[in-house]
Amino acid sequence: MSTAERDTIAEPVVEAPAESTTTNRKQPFPQGFLDTISTGWAEREETLPAPRTQAPFAAERRAAVSAAFPGKRLVIPAGSLKQRSNDTDYVFRAHSAFAHLTGWASDSEPDSVLVFDPTADGHDVTLYFRERADRTTTEFYADATVGEFWIGPRPSLAGVAADLAVATDHLHRFAPVDGELVLDEDDDLTRFVSELRLVKDDFEIAEMRRAVDITAQGFDDVIRSLPDAVAHARGERVVEGVFHRRAREDGNGEGYDTIAASGPHACYLHWTRNDGTVVPGDLILVDAGVEADSYYTADITRTLPVSGTFTEVQRRVYETVREAADAAFAAARVGVRFREVHEAAMRVIAARVAEWGLLPVTAEEALDADAGGQHRRYMVHGTSHHLGIDVHDCAQARREMYYDGILAPGMVFTIEPGLYFQIDDLTVPAEYRGIGVRIEDDILMTEDGPVNLSAGIPRTADEVEAWIARVQG
Repeated sequence: MSTAERDTIAEPVVEAPAESTTTNRKQPFPQGFLDTISTGWAEREETLPAPRTQAPFAAERRAAVSAAFPGKRLVIPAGSLKQRSNDTDYVFRAHSAFAHLTGWASDSEPDSVLVFDPTADGHDVTLYFRERADRTTTEFYADATVGEFWIGPRPSLAGVAADLAVATDHLHRFAPVDGELVLDEDDDLTRFVSELRLVKDDFEIAEMRRAVDITAQGFDDVIRSLPDAVAHARGERVVEGVFHRRAREDGNGEGYDTIAASGPHACYLHWTRNDGTVVPGDLILVDAGVEADSYYTADITRTLPVSGTFTEVQRRVYETVREAADAAFAAARVGVRFREVHEAAMRVIAARVAEWGLLPVTAEEALDADAGGQHRRYMVHGTSHHLGIDVHDCAQARREMYYDGILAPGMVFTIEPGLYFQIDDLTVPAEYRGIGVRIEDDILMTEDGPVNLSAGIPRTADEVEAWIARVQG
């Protein structure tokens, strides 16, 4: 049965769940309102869109899933709204696998389900979702979660079917069956759809480039904001807010919580409280990425001297981190194991901290896989992770496909070494304490070698100083 034919069938009214958490403050609807609310509305004229750019790519991904699970019914839920407090929800973000296989992304509907029903030669794929309510139903005006009076126009079955080039049906027609494989419940299905994202297609690569380009503009905004940040008691929040504005104006938002870590806060790897001061003479580490409407996100880190120039010690640490990043970039080649990128960066880190007299052993001893690791005190994280529709993409992939996997054209990953000398670390001279530096770029693997998608954002110490002077000047 076609989508158009299904749309002509009279559907039973499906009322929304009662909002019990707000009944104590709801005003009753007077009879006059109830008598007239369903009348006086113009007819909806719907022009069906052409399939979106991502539609054929999503179809190819679904075909790969179908081929991997012959004869199996597969269920890929989008997920549901998550409560923030009382009757207030967090902004909805569909499950990454659902977004990847539908192409629906930031306009996905909560509680939608993508279903692969097995056939003799593959699968029939249907997207089930809660269609807009008819204006004769109470949902239209009374349900603050899905009612159009509250949240605005909602999509139709025919419109989504045309947009995504996939069959659609009413959510109430979906029913689970015995033996089906459900995402995040079945390990094989969950692993497969995660590993499917290890190599990006042309659409994904273009979206990654776009996310990086917007992020670059966000970093220019951050540099312009530094004088205001210095003047504010919570200057880190100024930096965070400026980047947020760019992310929301030109993208879907941030791909993850922005790290705006000034001074000693830069030594905390996931500092997202961002409530500290921004002090002239210190460094500020900004780890931020814009998520495009397609959900593809950048992940960039730059460490900036608040005053515009590095001190001698700051520059020494910064350039060591850049040297490690360059070594990792040089190691990234098709056919190389993913972990070798990290190992190349760590050889530089170990050599330099040993050279500065910070290790109780030699660099060679520190690099021993069993007895070493002393240098990791100053860089406990890995150098790289896959990047795409998630900031830490492909997280359910097998180790042999991820950490021990072989680099292939189309892979996108970060290179992000760092050095972090905690403010109270007595193993380092006082001049190093409180300095934290990370440099992070987004890398596309090609047949001809790695391409730094974020190379346009200044990286060397000299380039960073000139960048700050130019943007602020």
